[in-house]
Amino acid sequence: MSQVKALRPALVARFSGRLWLINAVLGLAVVASTLFAVSIGAVQVSPAQVWGIVADRLVPGSVTPDWTAAQAQIVWEFRLPRALLALLVGAGLAVVGAVLQALVRNPLADPFLLGVSSGASLGAVLVFIIGSSTLGGLSLSAAAFLGALLALVLIYLLAQRSGRLTPARLVLAGVALAYLFQALYSYVLQQAQSGRAAQQVLFWLMGSLGGARWEMLPIPTVVLLAGVAYLLVQHRPLNALSVGEDSAISLGVNVAFLRVRLFVLTSLLVGVLVATSGAIAFVGLIVPHAARLLVGADHRRVLPVSALLGAVFLQLVDVAARTVAAPQELALSIVTALFGVPFFLWLLRRRG
Repeated sequence: MSQVKALRPALVARFSGRLWLINAVLGLAVVASTLFAVSIGAVQVSPAQVWGIVADRLVPGSVTPDWTAAQAQIVWEFRLPRALLALLVGAGLAVVGAVLQALVRNPLADPFLLGVSSGASLGAVLVFIIGSSTLGGLSLSAAAFLGALLALVLIYLLAQRSGRLTPARLVLAGVALAYLFQALYSYVLQQAQSGRAAQQVLFWLMGSLGGARWEMLPIPTVVLLAGVAYLLVQHRPLNALSVGEDSAISLGVNVAFLRVRLFVLTSLLVGVLVATSGAIAFVGLIVPHAARLLVGADHRRVLPVSALLGAVFLQLVDVAARTVAAPQELALSIVTALFGVPFFLWLLRRRG
């Protein structure tokens, strides 16, 4: 017994060192994928020129220009905001997926599959088509948040049986509600007077970062940082809940109150992200499982690793979406589905 106790500090130190290495590698991958995303496109810009343009914008005159004015405009006004928004959306969807999988104790939980993204999309479409003034002055993010919250509340109510969440009922309720919300916003789009506007909104609904601008970044950045910080504080209750409700209750966790708080927080995250990028499928399903394979099930480790992995994943997905069929741009959900559907089927078969 004493030998086991003596080994514990060494094991903790070894795992902590591995965790820091994983985070460091993923941090470098975030920088590399961002540099790659900003460099590639119809107008080629070398990585050195990208660094130079960014440095010159931040500290004017600090670098001798070896780029054209057109290259500087493309990098600073279009590609860099888009790359940063991809990082934020990918990180946010991955974190939400990890939290939902713990909250409902279902490995198939994902904001898109459960209909949360569709609920947020319905709110956003109403603002796009009907107008904010008609909806009492609701902003795009606020309407998407309310739609996501409505979806989560309905799923929670429909998935319960004898006061407990049932995984099978949860997935079925989520899929049914997703179809319902999609039918509702499709009807709104069909009734829109401008067919061209409806087509643009429909493309955006499938996931697009093409409209990214600098002024779109502050709100998702603040919400994501605050949300992840709060979730890290709640890592112990999340760990307990992922084991089971009875275990969580025995450890003193107020399960009902915890679910309410985290449902509101995840709805806020999904609403803000959908308002900026549309509904993007499968990021919240794939990435948390990959994170758990790397660092285990402790949410203190899973959440930051999921955020970094999700940022890199969506960054590369966005690069593929705008280059594979260039000059035409693919919707992001088309690309993520190529990875997500096989993964979903594998996970479904593996879980029986």
